[in-house]
Amino acid sequence: HATTHADPTYEVDGVVHYCVANMPGAVPVTSAQALNNATLHYGLQLADKGLKALVDDHHLRNGLNVHKGKITNRAVAESLGYELVEPKAVLAA
Repeated sequence: HATTHADPTYEVDGVVHYCVANMPGAVPVTSAQALNNATLHYGLQLADKGLKALVDDHHLRNGLNVHKGKITNRAVAESLGYELVEPKAVLAA
């Protein structure tokens, strides 16, 4: 369950949970820098290689939901009742 800054944690089975919403908003510069550090590599790959970056990098490919009108994400396909097409197959076409 969500927590607040006034009461930020709760314990279940000896595990302390911290669930304060929008923590990045509390430290916007730091969180923006962290996001940039975590994603810049992928952005540069996409800028340099285009769609070939998805062929070469399974992390990028895992983020693909739709390509050429085909659903390439299992959760999206199942939730909408569409056929799943494997990302590698649609990228190779």
